[in-house]
Amino acid sequence: MTSAPIRTPYATPPAEGCAIEVDPGILWMRLPLPMALDHVNIYALDDGDGWTLIDTGFDSRRSRAIFEALLTGPLAGKPVTRVIVTHHHPDHVGLAGWFVAQGAELVMTRTAWLMARMLTLDVQDRPSPEQVRFYERAGMDAEVLAQRRAERPFNFADCVAALPLGFTRLTEGQSIRIGQRNWTVRIGHGHAPAHATFWRDDLVIGGDQLLPSISANLGVYPTEPEADPVGDWLDSCAAFKPFATATQLVLPGHKLPFTGLPARLDQMIQNHHGALQRLMEFLDRPKSAGECFLPLFKREITGSAYGLALVEAVAHVNHLHRNGQVTRHLSPEGAWLYTRA
Repeated sequence: MTSAPIRTPYATPPAEGCAIEVDPGILWMRLPLPMALDHVNIYALDDGDGWTLIDTGFDSRRSRAIFEALLTGPLAGKPVTRVIVTHHHPDHVGLAGWFVAQGAELVMTRTAWLMARMLTLDVQDRPSPEQVRFYERAGMDAEVLAQRRAERPFNFADCVAALPLGFTRLTEGQSIRIGQRNWTVRIGHGHAPAHATFWRDDLVIGGDQLLPSISANLGVYPTEPEADPVGDWLDSCAAFKPFATATQLVLPGHKLPFTGLPARLDQMIQNHHGALQRLMEFLDRPKSAGECFLPLFKREITGSAYGLALVEAVAHVNHLHRNGQVTRHLSPEGAWLYTRA
């Protein structure tokens, strides 16, 4: 049976400092990001005497100013009493510590909290030897690697407010009351470890685990160079399918709210299977991850998108290697070269 198509009920997103009520007591807002994906969606759920905020955007002067306007405008002067963070990435956790300092409770999965807290404390002036070795193993372009060796890397603390020592933990299958409704927590993996999503019969808050029209980045990083986020992602998509319906309104971390979740889950699974098949055909001769952009993304990638493309390429060759579909050996330059088994 063909799944119902993916539809977006809202033609345009909320303007800066404004909100759209997507369901009674649930407000959809946006904060800007200084990158190609130039926004993150924020949701506020009315708990009566205050708001639960789901995700927060970067910590920046502009973000704080926008939130000040939201608090006195669409949020009607009521305080944010709880912040729920779907996953540890900086565009989602950035201002969580700022709200906690004003009295809000912090709620997230244990792994997400540990990752965010560790990374905000790990401030570096230059890439570590482990990072450089990871880039070499990935086959990073020599000019890009030379530039990275010489410059200060991105640090979480650049755009994430200091996180408190304590938090409230989210767990798989947990029932949680948000916005005077009961939700079930379902945890996904792949884009980020232990990514929380929230489900009701008619609504799903999906974060970056459930996006309507773009692919969440599945990256491998120096913190876990042998990870298999592609396998984790495919497993999570399959695990979500029994709970997905065509009529649920999905509130994603980026882009527009949508319906047609069963079709979108199938689409996301098929997209990665297709990329893996193209990659297998390409690896008839030894190639590094850095040489695999064309079969994976159907184009070569340079500039600001290069780093995300590289870590996703590593994720896909790692998946094939873990499954025994490719072999690998080190080149004289220190890069892993992968060949179809």
